[in-house]
Order: sequence, then structure tokens, then C-alpha cells
Amino acid sequence: MGADGDVTTDAGQPGGPRRSRVPGGVAALGRLAASADFARAFTLTVFAALVGTHLIGAVAGIVTLRTVLAGLCAVAIGVLVARRDELSLVRLVPLTLLAFVTWAFASVFWSTDPASSFWRWTAMTAVALLAVTIGHVRDTLQTVRALGDVLRAALGLSLVLEILSGIIFDIPFRFLGIRGDIAAFGPIQGIFGTRNMLGFVAVVALITFAVEMRTHSVRPGVAVCSLSLAAGLALLSASPTVLVLLVVVGAATAVLTLVRRAPAARRTGVQWVVAAVVAVASLVLYLQRTRIIDLLGARDDLAMRSNLWAVARYFAARQPVQGWGWFGSWDVTDQPFASINQLLSQRHTTALNAYVDVHLQLGWVGVLLFCTLGGLALVRSWLDAAQRRSVVYAWTPLMVVALAVTSGFESVALYGLGWMLLVLCAVRAGQSRGWRERLGTGGAPSTGTIETLPPG
Repeated sequence: MGADGDVTTDAGQPGGPRRSRVPGGVAALGRLAASADFARAFTLTVFAALVGTHLIGAVAGIVTLRTVLAGLCAVAIGVLVARRDELSLVRLVPLTLLAFVTWAFASVFWSTDPASSFWRWTAMTAVALLAVTIGHVRDTLQTVRALGDVLRAALGLSLVLEILSGIIFDIPFRFLGIRGDIAAFGPIQGIFGTRNMLGFVAVVALITFAVEMRTHSVRPGVAVCSLSLAAGLALLSASPTVLVLLVVVGAATAVLTLVRRAPAARRTGVQWVVAAVVAVASLVLYLQRTRIIDLLGARDDLAMRSNLWAVARYFAARQPVQGWGWFGSWDVTDQPFASINQLLSQRHTTALNAYVDVHLQLGWVGVLLFCTLGGLALVRSWLDAAQRRSVVYAWTPLMVVALAVTSGFESVALYGLGWMLLVLCAVRAGQSRGWRERLGTGGAPSTGTIETLPPG
């Protein structure tokens, strides 16, 4: 061994064997990247960057945000390389995710602005890479704990800034999008830019904190304070979608609890009954949507959204199969987004509906792939949660339900935190209920995934 710690062979003399070196620094970096402590730090950093996207962009600029995400992607690739012996290429990425991302890339070639579309696709793929990496290096409980820690800090910071803006200084923090209306009980925005985004994050936090409490991952006092903080900010956001989201997620939680407690022999029958009830309830809610909207006091908001969706569908119908090209959040200078905003005399950066947005950008093929991605993730994770003893498995299906409902009012599932959560849930669901598991070709489970529990 040389003085610098490198491993050498006896090759100094002419005609001797070849000298080979394995740099000790590279080996040490590999061990660090494959360690559990590094995986935890990486997961916390990724969640913090995506939860704080608006804050980072407002304080440090969009270039800084892109640099952070690019650096995290480089680290993610390094982590996957360091753990390559533990991973199986076949199990790495769900086929539904691969198909959706591939179709989005293909749309670059018929996009109205191929260069912008390509870079937007690159950003979407980068976030998916981060989610896939987390899905293979951390188990569900570790993921919930990391996300819970980040959400506690983000919601706490939001509350502090709202108090400073609305009570202490009584001035809006315009660079953060905070209007300072907390003294009037909202609506507030926190560090997330809009009240609807704050409401969505608060509901995600409620699901995460509830799972933490049920799994005894945090002290009871921390769990109660966390749930109170998330519930309070959800109400103060005054988002018209929060109440609907809370009702649906609450109903899904009750149904999942009922299914988990049913005897194993009757569980399949209970599942079919639940599916029938959900179908009937969905039809009734759709038929009574006008009355429900009146009760929620959201007629004006819905009228604005309905006009936007109608114009977006008009343009989508002009290219119904392939769409106008992938952009994620809109580039308002490109078509058809510029024309949509001009016709409405408004400035929208999304269609305020993920399904309408996918139809506009990727056509009916994209809608089919997107719904298949989310639908399979929901079915797989629901069946898995129904058969597992630990309540931590309920986090994945409840998160997919929250994303599916939110997608009817916002497009957050197509970029940033929402897209990362969707990909993470798809990866998690595929690890236990994917076709690779049934064929037995998936290889050994990756490090960081907790041992499978027997059916309950």
C-alpha cells in the first residue's frame, strides 16, 4: 500500500506485472454514497428543495434553484451507481412511468417551441430521477419520517412569516407572495406562493403526520402539535379545494380502515362492495355538483375555472391525439397558452386541472398514460395496505388519492413536489405489487426497503 492509501501491485521494475491502482478516495466516496446516513441526508435535502421551490426561487433566483436540482440529480446518479449491486435494472422504474415520460419526450418534436419543451421535459425527468432514487434507498417509514420533518419546518416557517407580515410589521412580503392577511383569518399563502398550494401541502402534511403518530415515529406531543399546525394552516389558506380534499381523504381513510379490519376470507368481497359504493357516490356527487358548489361558496372560482377549461379543451380538440407538446407549467409566451390567456384576458400558468393540462399538452394518449400511471399506483398500493399489518403502508394509497383529487382543481401533480410524490408512490407500489414480483425476475429488494410483513 502506498503512502497515500492507494492499493498497488509490485510493478515497478521493467518486465514486472502491470501496476493497478484503486484510489482510496473514490472507494471512500462510494462507501459514503451507499451508506444509510447519506441516504437519509439526501432524502431530507431533496424534500426540502422541492417543498421550498417557491421560497428558493423568490430569495435566491431561478438559476440557483436549477443549480440545486442539477446537483441533487448528480448525487442521485452517484448513489444509484454506488448501490448498483443491490438494484435490479428491471425493477428500477415502473413501466407506466417510463411510458409517460417517453411520450412526453416524443412530444418535443411536434411542440410549438421544441427548445423550451425539451428543457421542461428535462426538469420533469430530473424530479422523477430524484423520486426513483428515494424510492430505492429508503423504505416507506423512513420516507414518511423525512417528509414529516421537512413539512414541519416548512409549515412552521410559513406561520412565522405570516405572523411577521400580518401582525408584527403589518406589511405584505411581496417577494414571497405573502399578502399578510392572517389577522383577518386568511387567506394566507405561506412560503408556497398561493393559498391553493399551501392547502395542498397542509393536507399532505396531515396524512404524513397522522401516519407518524399511528406508527409512534415521533413523540405524542410532537405529533399533536404537528397535526394542529397543519390543520390550522389548511383552514387559514381558505382554499376552496381543501374542504373537498379533506372530505375525500377522510372517507378513503375510513374505508381503508374498514377493509384492513375485515377477515382475510371476506376481504375481496368487501373490496368489491367498496368499489361499487365509490362508483355510485361519484355519480351522485357529479349530478349534484352545482348544489355542492353553492354550499361551498365557490361559484365564482368555479366559473373562472370552467371558462379556462372550456378554452383549453377547444385548443386540445385541434390536436386531440398528440397534443401541443410537453411544457408542464405553461410558458405564457408560447402557443397555445398565449392565445388562451389572451381570450380570457387573464394570466394563467396552468389549466388548473392536471387532466385538462395533460390533454392539452399530450393529447388523449397522454391522458391514458397519466391515468394508468396513477391508477395502477392507487390499486397496487391500496391492495398492499389492505393486507399489511403496519399502518405505514396506508401512506401511499392515501397520498395517491390526495393527488388524484387535487388534480381536478390544480395541476400540481405534473411538476415539482406533486410530481415527485406521484412518482415516489408509483415506485413504492410497484415494488410490492408489480408484475416483476409475480414473475420472480425482480432480483433482491434494494437496500433501505423494509422486510415484507405477512398478510394480516
